[in-house]
Amino acid sequence: MDKVVASAAEAVRDVPSGASLAVGGFGLCGIPSALIEALLASGVDRLETVSNNCGVDGWGLGTLLSAKRIRRTTGSYVGENKEFERQFLAGELEVELVPQGTLAERLRAGGAGIPAFFTPAGVGTQVADGGLPWRYDGSGGVAVASPPKEVREFDGQEYVLERALRTDFALVHARLGDRHGNLVYEKSAMNFNPLCAPAGRVTIAEVEELVEPGEIDPARVHTPGVFVQRVVQVADVDKRIEKRTTRTRS
Repeated sequence: MDKVVASAAEAVRDVPSGASLAVGGFGLCGIPSALIEALLASGVDRLETVSNNCGVDGWGLGTLLSAKRIRRTTGSYVGENKEFERQFLAGELEVELVPQGTLAERLRAGGAGIPAFFTPAGVGTQVADGGLPWRYDGSGGVAVASPPKEVREFDGQEYVLERALRTDFALVHARLGDRHGNLVYEKSAMNFNPLCAPAGRVTIAEVEELVEPGEIDPARVHTPGVFVQRVVQVADVDKRIEKRTTRTRS
């Protein structure tokens, strides 16, 4: 039952090139930065990521992106990464943009064993009708476009069918964890971490503080250890802020 590994490098040792990854975090808050750095150092490429966003230039998933290690990404917001924009428009990166609530539910459904669900979000748009650019051809044309999805009416309202997301691996960051894999997230870092953790077939958690089983009140556990296969303690976590907006003091 002891799921602790000695280092981030060991934790991601068997993530192969071409693997799909659900990655927790929102912006730069709650991202598994140590695990991302270990993946970068490992040299794996052609990765397919599922995350709310793709980091920023030089940090988070943005480091993997800059190194051309990501082939495809599914996310909701990509506005803070210039290299992301360049790769997408140049036809080097395949991108599936998903409404944020739909992305959250697709991950939750994947972890819960629900193959698909109907939602009103996107009905009457290209989200449902298809035709959203997934990959450009590098010359301004669309090489791969999103397919149309099933739309069905329930009680007089139309809903679009969305498929669940299930990935090979999930990478999450937690404030607290024990040797059995039980995790507690802190404040805003809860964001997508509790959704990504169950969606991975193999889930790897980096934790700021590691405690013994029984030390965490069961009522405080956000992700039960049954969903987590590996735990690594990380020290001196670099918690960055995307943008500082302050007023000049009078």
